[in-house]
Amino acid sequence: MPAFDDGLAETELPQGTVETDVLIVGSGPAGGSAALCLATLGIPNIMITKYRWTANTPRAHITNQRTMEIFRDLGIEAQVLADASPHEIIGDTVFCTSIAGEEIGRIRTWGTHPAREADYQLASPSLTCDIPQTYLEPILVENAAARGTQARFSTEYLSHVQDADGVDVQVRDRLTGWVYTIRAKYLIGADGARSMVAADLGLPMQGQMDIAGSMNITFKADISAYVSHRPSVLYWVIQPGSNVGGIGAGLVRMVRPWNEWLIVWGYDISQPAPAVDEEAARQIARNLLGMPELEVEITGTSLWGNNEMYATHLQAGRVFCAGDAVHRHPPSNGLGSNTSVQDSYNLGWKLAAVLRGQAGGSLLDTYSAERAPVARQIVLRANKSSREFVQFFDALGLAEAKTEAEMIERIEERKASTPRGEAIRAALAEAMELKNYEFNAHGVELGQFYTSAAIVSDGSSRPEPVRDPELYYQPSTVPGSRLPHAWVGDSRHKLSTLDLAPMTRFTLITGIAGEAWASATDKVADQLGIPLQAVVIGPGREVTDLYFDWARLREVAEDGAIVVRPDKHIGWRAMRLPEDPAGALAAAMSSLLGREASG
Repeated sequence: MPAFDDGLAETELPQGTVETDVLIVGSGPAGGSAALCLATLGIPNIMITKYRWTANTPRAHITNQRTMEIFRDLGIEAQVLADASPHEIIGDTVFCTSIAGEEIGRIRTWGTHPAREADYQLASPSLTCDIPQTYLEPILVENAAARGTQARFSTEYLSHVQDADGVDVQVRDRLTGWVYTIRAKYLIGADGARSMVAADLGLPMQGQMDIAGSMNITFKADISAYVSHRPSVLYWVIQPGSNVGGIGAGLVRMVRPWNEWLIVWGYDISQPAPAVDEEAARQIARNLLGMPELEVEITGTSLWGNNEMYATHLQAGRVFCAGDAVHRHPPSNGLGSNTSVQDSYNLGWKLAAVLRGQAGGSLLDTYSAERAPVARQIVLRANKSSREFVQFFDALGLAEAKTEAEMIERIEERKASTPRGEAIRAALAEAMELKNYEFNAHGVELGQFYTSAAIVSDGSSRPEPVRDPELYYQPSTVPGSRLPHAWVGDSRHKLSTLDLAPMTRFTLITGIAGEAWASATDKVADQLGIPLQAVVIGPGREVTDLYFDWARLREVAEDGAIVVRPDKHIGWRAMRLPEDPAGALAAAMSSLLGREASG
């Protein structure tokens, strides 16, 4: 068998110190994305995980538009879509007494309602899809390794010590027991909700862990006859015993349509954890499906805790934490893996800029300034959505039910032609409307706004929301906003404005009247030694405003300019062309990159 060349001499593993620019602990959505971003930018990195391979259970799955835009930028969007359940079959979220039983109601989710579809289509070139973590992680890791990441499985983080020049990280090869040191210039802890890196770093945390218990049961069964006509990834089952030890809601989640499934079943975490063998798991599945004779293949069970905790600061010195290490919450709103990927996308280009000498070290401080507020927002939003289920139970009167018979009676009462029945139906409609804040929170998913030293304000503030800012995304070019999407191109090509600004550079966007910005951009790029390129949008140029949408979205005059950072957030803008565009641009870029103090 030919030797596998991993780029390291055999003697270095047990005897020497391995060196790299960035060491990443964890291969999940945060760690895999960090490795892929850094490898794409040409930054040497090593990714370690104590496990022998990537995720072995479906875990996270909803992949929102912002994350798909990142995958588009990283060149893996097509691979993700090939393994994902597409947007059009993930949205008929159902509430029922069992999959084969009575339906209580449905809500169109993830922007699939015709009234919301336009919001999602207008906002992004990419749509939400569903890809289980078991399928996503290998895509991230494979592409990172192909682009240069050294991936080390069965390698366990033990501790770290940092100094002015780098971080010494002690790791253990779990196959041999060898303990050795990896010397990195920077360390990223992407090691999940029980993060050892975050604990060793002593990051300040708010909230608490394990506020509720949940059990996962994965199984295979073809139930397409009961679900393909109302396609979704989530089917909520309201029936006695669907919570261990009480009355509640069990969740039947689609993993692959329509024969692979995951059940989420709650339990009282203050009591001993339930023991569920294969036969008990099969019975739970049959109960929630409402199919007592169905052949069910149980593929696994696991327990996990619901958390409500976030870090108020995400870094210390040369060590950073990302993903579940700094935001821990229930799966409501589908924000977990998405926010993890977005953390790494924010951090990756900043590390690259500092390591290449293009930015001052202070640029790295903006990671916490920009992402810690996001961590807080999504943890609070996810837990609020989880608690809002109480209104659904209250509408049906289930909170007062003491027995199985009473619960069935209350559910039946919604059908009655009585004042009580009418009141239940009205309350139920109101409760279902409230679930939009969990399943159609477009503003939460896409409207992240940054305020930091890496954003150069033009004196304008974030625009006042026209509609509910959690439910609706409002595009803007105010510095700190995500670059708005519009279709541009020419007679042969159609691109998003987001495609004009790849993560490998800074991009200045202007119009024909602002063509003087192009020469100014070249001058500043050469002066500062940074990747910076101008794009002129207009007729007769390489890029045309195909539908005249960009003219409506840009908010600057045609001779103005918008500087887009590698992570697609707007770092600076000029409303009009100044007398000295090169001087204005150089000052803005120097400020954004933290280079003022050092010149």
